[in-house]
Amino acid sequence: VKCVDGEKTTIKSKFNFVDLAGSERAKRTGAAGQRLKEGIDINKGLLVLGNVISSLATIDPSKSKTKFVPFRDSKLTRILRGSLGGDHKTLLFVCVSPSARNLEESLNALRYANRAKNIKNKA
Repeated sequence: VKCVDGEKTTIKSKFNFVDLAGSERAKRTGAAGQRLKEGIDINKGLLVLGNVISSLATIDPSKSKTKFVPFRDSKLTRILRGSLGGDHKTLLFVCVSPSARNLEESLNALRYANRAKNIKNKA
């Protein structure tokens, strides 16, 4: 609680910690059964998150017409709605590997982060 000119103002915070690991290719991991299904579900969520990030990154704030952003397509994007173009401050960490074996996945992670940095929040 913060007092400004004798009036109390309440400041609320919310933290969303999301580990987006699991985007590895199923063939490369050798996953099967339940683990394969989990990997597929994670990749679906990441695809929707990528679509939301792409939509938000291309919004022109000078235009009054709003663009459709598919937040409802995934539980993850519904939870992160305020952090993705809303009124929250957002910080994104991207982990990459120095190994040549992981080059494609590291480049994809960096492309993802590059699109995300173009999102303008109202915070």
